[in-house]
Amino acid sequence: MLELPPFRKPQFLKIIWQTVKEKVLFVLLRAVAVAAPAGLIIWILANIKTGGTPLLSVIAEFLDPVGRFIGLDGVILLGFILGFPANEIVIPIILMAYLSTGELSDYSSLESLKTILTDNGWTGVTALCTCVFSMFHFPCSTTLLTIIKETKSLKWTVLSVILPLCAGFAICALINFVL
Repeated sequence: MLELPPFRKPQFLKIIWQTVKEKVLFVLLRAVAVAAPAGLIIWILANIKTGGTPLLSVIAEFLDPVGRFIGLDGVILLGFILGFPANEIVIPIILMAYLSTGELSDYSSLESLKTILTDNGWTGVTALCTCVFSMFHFPCSTTLLTIIKETKSLKWTVLSVILPLCAGFAICALINFVL
C-alpha cells in the first residue's frame, strides 16, 4: 500500500507573491543595475561633443571600416556594442545615432523607420546583415551572468561570447561579398 501525504489546497496569494518576487523584481533590479547605467553612458556619448561632433558619431566613424567589411556600418556596430546590457535597446541606439537627437528615439510608423534607415545608407544587404548579426552576436549581460552562475566557468562564458561573434562576423562578411 502506498501512503500519500495529506492534500493541501493551493495558496494562490502565496503563489502570486512568489511569482512577483522572483520575476518582476528581477526585471526591475536588472533595469536599475544594468539598463540605467547603460542609458547614462549612451546619453553622455550622444551629448558630449568633441570639435562639434558627438562622441557617439566619432566612435561610429572609427568602427565604420569594420562595419562596412561585414555589410553593416559603424553606427550599427556601435548599437550592438552599447546594447550589451540589454539587446532590446540596439535599434533605438541606432536611430538615436542616425538622428543625432541625443536621446533614445522612437519612430511613428514603419514608413518613417524605412525613411530614416534608407537616408542613412541602408540597403537590402545592410538589413539582411543586421538581422543575421543580431542572431549571431554576443549574448546580453544578463545571459552572461547566468552562464557564469550556472557553469561557474570563465572559459565557457568567454566562449559563449567569442563563438557566436565570430560566426556572426563570418556569415555577414560572406553575405556582404556574395551579394
